[in-house]
This record gives sequence, structure tokens and C-alpha cells, in this order.
Amino acid sequence: MSQLKPEIDLAALLLKLRRRAQRLGAQLGDAEDMAQETALRLMQRMERTTVEAPEHYAMIILHNLARARWRTQLETTELEEDAASILPVGDSRLAIDDLRRAIADLPEEQAQVMEQVLQGEHSPNEIAKKLGLRRGTVMSRLARARAKLRAHVGMDAGTPVAELL
Repeated sequence: MSQLKPEIDLAALLLKLRRRAQRLGAQLGDAEDMAQETALRLMQRMERTTVEAPEHYAMIILHNLARARWRTQLETTELEEDAASILPVGDSRLAIDDLRRAIADLPEEQAQVMEQVLQGEHSPNEIAKKLGLRRGTVMSRLARARAKLRAHVGMDAGTPVAELL
């Protein structure tokens, strides 16, 4: 083994290297291996040439070792159309925008009731209370508005409203 310069405390350097390796994502055993590999490479380098700042140089060696490990651990697979975990939302957003425009084109009293539904109110009783209307009036406006919206998007009369989106 080569002789280290007196200003290098190998035990302290190994401890710093191990901590840095753990911060770089290595497990404890891997961090120990990386620290020792770094110290070995540093000593080999110091046998061949003078290293001005051995601790700094050791940290660079360690970082390069970590990057090399990351590269070998990356598994890449080609994504296929049916492997997407998130469904495309572009068509849905366009459909929702179209639906919002259709609601805006409804007669004012029907649009007002449908806006309550868009805001998350699903109970005809609550809509009636908020708008100061009778429940029956809300129900008939909802039915007429839904029929116009179904016709607007080309749905049959018996199709559930939930399929609008």
C-alpha cells in the first residue's frame, strides 16, 4: 500500500465518504463499499501523482462512482400506447368545454339550475333552496336541460347523464 500524506486522516475520510455515499442514495452496505472503493482509487492516484486536495478529489471520485451505479441500475423500457397509466385527457377537456358552452346556450332558468349541478350540488331539494324555487320546478328544469344537452352531444334519450363525460 502507498503511504498517505500525513495531513490525510484515512478513518475520518472514510467516515465522510460513507456519509456522502448514503446521501447520494446508497444503502449502508453499498455506502461502505463505495467509500472503500473511493479510498482505494485515491491512494492509487496519489501513488502516480501529487493530489493537491485529497479530500475534495475523493468526493469527486465518489460522485463519479455513484453516477456510474445509477446508470447501471436504470432499467428503461419502451412505452407502448396501451401501457400508459394515465388516460389522455385532451378529448375529455374538449368535451367538457363543449358541454359548458351548450349549458351557457340553454334558456337562463335551465342554465341556472345546471350551473348548480356543475358546482357539485346534486340534490334537487338543495338546488331549490339555493335558488328559492319549488322542488318540482327544479326537477322539470333539470329534465328539460338534460334533454337538450343529450340532443346537443348526440346521445339517445335513455342514455345515463353520467356518460356525458
